Amino acid sequence: MNTQRAKEIAASPVMADVTYNGVPIYIEQVDEQNETATIYPLDEPKNKQTVSVSSLTEH
Repeated sequence: MNTQRAKEIAASPVMADVTYNGVPIYIEQVDEQNETATIYPLDEPKNKQTVSVSSLTEH
């Protein structure tokens, strides 16, 4: 996924089908400069992590 698309998904009120390593995730915010996103699994909102935007997959 590219940074612009990740930003669009993060800003959208509609839930997008995005995964990280096969796990459905929510994109909380995107850091354009570092091309990273703060994400968490849908079933574990307290398990936040920062990952490369390129490692996210939209279905």
